Amino acid sequence: MSLLSVGVIANLKLFLPTPPFARYNPQIMSKTDLILLHAPHVYDFRKVPQLYGPVSDLVLSTPIFEMYPVGLSSISEYLENNGFRTRIVNIAWRMLRDGRFDAEAFIQKLEAPVFGIDLHWMVHAHGSIEIAKIVKKYHPHAKVIFGGYSSSRFYKELIQYPEVDFVMRGDSTEEPLRQFMQVFQNNSEFASVPNLVWKDPSGQIQENEFSYVPTDISHVMGNHYGTVVRQVLRYRDFASVIPFKGWLKYPVTAVFTGRGCKYNCIFCSGAREAMPIFANRKKPAYRNADGIFQDIKNISGITRGPILLVGDIREDGDERAYRLLSLIKEHRVKNTLMFEAFNPLPPAFIREMAQATPGFSLDMSPESHDPEVRQVSLGRDFSNEAMEEMMQAALENGASRVEIFFMIGLHKQDTQSVLSTIDYCEYLLQRFKADKRLFLFMGHQAPFMAPGSLAFEYPERYGFKLLYKTLEEHRQALTMPSWKFSLNYETLWLSRDEITDVTYESIARLTKLKAKYGQIPQALADRQIERIERAKVLEAKIEELLKSGKQDEIATLRPEMNAINGFTASERLELEIPMGSVMRLRYFSALRNLLFGRRQKKAI
Repeated sequence: MSLLSVGVIANLKLFLPTPPFARYNPQIMSKTDLILLHAPHVYDFRKVPQLYGPVSDLVLSTPIFEMYPVGLSSISEYLENNGFRTRIVNIAWRMLRDGRFDAEAFIQKLEAPVFGIDLHWMVHAHGSIEIAKIVKKYHPHAKVIFGGYSSSRFYKELIQYPEVDFVMRGDSTEEPLRQFMQVFQNNSEFASVPNLVWKDPSGQIQENEFSYVPTDISHVMGNHYGTVVRQVLRYRDFASVIPFKGWLKYPVTAVFTGRGCKYNCIFCSGAREAMPIFANRKKPAYRNADGIFQDIKNISGITRGPILLVGDIREDGDERAYRLLSLIKEHRVKNTLMFEAFNPLPPAFIREMAQATPGFSLDMSPESHDPEVRQVSLGRDFSNEAMEEMMQAALENGASRVEIFFMIGLHKQDTQSVLSTIDYCEYLLQRFKADKRLFLFMGHQAPFMAPGSLAFEYPERYGFKLLYKTLEEHRQALTMPSWKFSLNYETLWLSRDEITDVTYESIARLTKLKAKYGQIPQALADRQIERIERAKVLEAKIEELLKSGKQDEIATLRPEMNAINGFTASERLELEIPMGSVMRLRYFSALRNLLFGRRQKKAI
């Protein structure tokens, strides 16, 4: 996620006019070696009638999934540090922000010998290929390279598309991509680049050895936010680097603690037994405490927004976790730090967190109230009592938020099991006296179960049935008129119709509970319920038109779709940590760092 760029450029004219920028960076007009493009979920989503449903209610991006993966900024930083000029362009955000934005005309004006496109999350299967087609239409001699989790999983199919020249496999492609760019510039042999899949001059597909899987990732993600800011100055393009809608008002940032995981959640592509399938990773690569803290420190110097630590900081052992907390405490980081817990945290550890960073936020995803369902889905075995003890300790020690996430569509989970989870939510609200710092969420794996995950690769083992298996099937599914028909799975316990119905029902019941216990305003709850009821009616209309072969008439439902899609779900509002009227971005500090060069890492 881009960290520094948005706030600085938003008010850049307050500091310096355009001419000094050219003097500050005499190479701003240099050619671009690589342009990294992020596509919307569907191209053009503005013309395709769709009922989005609750597919993005529990994430910060919209159903367009405009948030680009952090790998783009990490790659950009690494290549820039090695002498290459790069540029990130969030096409999805540009299209979402401005209904008149002409993506095709914009891409036509871009100039670079290589265009990189992420297909990380499968939800971009349609948009990414369509963007590649546009690139090739106007830049037939440029090369197009894909990367990301889904690219790695479907590389054999992806490389067959005429618009795709290369696919870079793996979860750590910074160094292979550097080698690729070096070979490309020198007109050398691509066979020397690890992890690369490519087409030779005769059109034959070549697969290089998948040999680059680093266990030490300290050489990446050092100052990627600064790299993005320099790009904004170089290209005079602020809009293209915004991570997601609303970031200016809520500048949340992320710090990754590692790549891969030692746990085995069956829905996660990064799980222990899933990573070898498509990323060739046999064990996780963790960042050390000093590297993680350096990221936190750099971010806190330019934004007052919350900082999410992605991954449980205890996953690589308590020594790293306590070292990180001691650094945070010593340097008095004032941003709200958001921690993930993969297992219930001991009260003693939570007390250390509270001392290091008062007002911390803690989230956990037990998935189900039923330990049997949970054990298979997460590959972990812990009791509700242990989780509740952690929640109690967090609230008693001053946590600003405790977030608990439950999911729909799990192994051995039927309709009654889902609704019993809502009953458990009421129990939690009663036990913790409806503490307003307690946030409960219910969602599902939508629109897709992640390719590369154990449930996707071995569906029968876990009681799942895949409805779409190939890349092209997923591409076409994304254009369906309702999220229900985009779902790529059902289970032995829930059909796709039942998943849809129980999703609406459980969200409605949880919404009513939140209003009953004062967690959300009654008026907001009423609007949410109305949205759900209207969506259910519209779902029925869409299905009837599909069954009767009257697909062309679905376009007439677009005004109703747009009205429902335009509603901001209460869950989406609850995800944001209130920041008050304080200036969210530290403009003068950010500008100082830009004018006087890159921030140098200090010994900790």
